[in-house]
Amino acid sequence: MNILCYRSPYLRRILASNKKNNDNILAHIKLPKISPEIFQIILDYIYGGILSLNMHNTSKDFLNVLVAADSLHLQELVDYLQKYLINNKTELIEQNFGLTQKIILQSNNLLELQEFCTNFMAQSPEKIFKSFDFTSLSEKSLISLIKRDDLQMKEIEVWEHVLKWGLAQNPTLIPDPSIWSDDDFKKMKNTLQHILPSIRFFSLSSKEFLKKVRPYKKLLNDQLYEDIVNSHMDPDSEPANNISPPRNIKIEKIIDSKIVNLDIVSMVSKWIDKT
Repeated sequence: MNILCYRSPYLRRILASNKKNNDNILAHIKLPKISPEIFQIILDYIYGGILSLNMHNTSKDFLNVLVAADSLHLQELVDYLQKYLINNKTELIEQNFGLTQKIILQSNNLLELQEFCTNFMAQSPEKIFKSFDFTSLSEKSLISLIKRDDLQMKEIEVWEHVLKWGLAQNPTLIPDPSIWSDDDFKKMKNTLQHILPSIRFFSLSSKEFLKKVRPYKKLLNDQLYEDIVNSHMDPDSEPANNISPPRNIKIEKIIDSKIVNLDIVSMVSKWIDKT
């Protein structure tokens, strides 16, 4: 018990506050968020200095041990696990990015992992969108991802993934918007209301807008929709509200060097002319 108190400030505080008058009476500590299996791994570390995680443990085991170590204020173990995950288990983070982000948002102590994920979100968005649990990303995490100017992804793909995320939050909705009721559109609009402003609709080609956005017209406010239509009909038209410029995309990562989309070239040229 003394070793537990020495290694874990959290347990030391709990035991001190629940100290019994009779030293022979054991204090009961409830840790409902830590499973017995994970706590055994923590105990092995506390008493023996051994972290019994190996290739047979699941991806979530590593993350659950990190959560447990953080909640028990085992800072040395927290620091070690953050570095270990970043240096040796990046595929684990990629495959469980939604869960990883959720863990980060619930703690103020996982700064290294947070920095890694923030950079990873911008540089490898396609891997995040292909992760097992992409649609479990929090609204805050999704906004943080798609609002970045250096997001390396076509804008139409950003839009499609936002729709996919929105549908996952509303599992009763049928993917086909042509049969949505007004209530269905209202439900989806409420889900995406804080996310839509981060989408660069003015960077879409006319064809992309017509085929991919127009069916979801009711998700956009009337003025924005009118401004987008006007921009395609008259490239010199000025939108009623300020709009974000195209993202700082490394062209070679997005466009085949032999096939250049003239709509994109035109859009970039228009922005250059206005600066």
